[in-house]
Amino acid sequence: MATSLSLDTVRRDAGELVLSAAGEIDLSNIDGFTRALTSAVAETPGATLTVDLSAVEYLDSSAINALFAHAEQIRVIAPPHLMRVFTISGLTELTAIEAAAH
Repeated sequence: MATSLSLDTVRRDAGELVLSAAGEIDLSNIDGFTRALTSAVAETPGATLTVDLSAVEYLDSSAINALFAHAEQIRVIAPPHLMRVFTISGLTELTAIEAAAH
């Protein structure tokens, strides 16, 4: 059974593209997340894609790997409970990650 995940890509007024995810990201839905991430990065050549994970409750190593694959082209907004995971994984060394406001 697939874990609940919703994905939305929007372009903000300043032209910034934002990929937002809500729910959980794991092996049951990683293909959809990876496709959305790859597609959004392709839409922002030479610019930084914002990946808003502030509504993500859980993510596994497959999601971390997907983010690593695009680390040089993204910035991540993460809920406080995921900040330690990003620090331990080393992703914070490769891309900007900021804590989401409560």
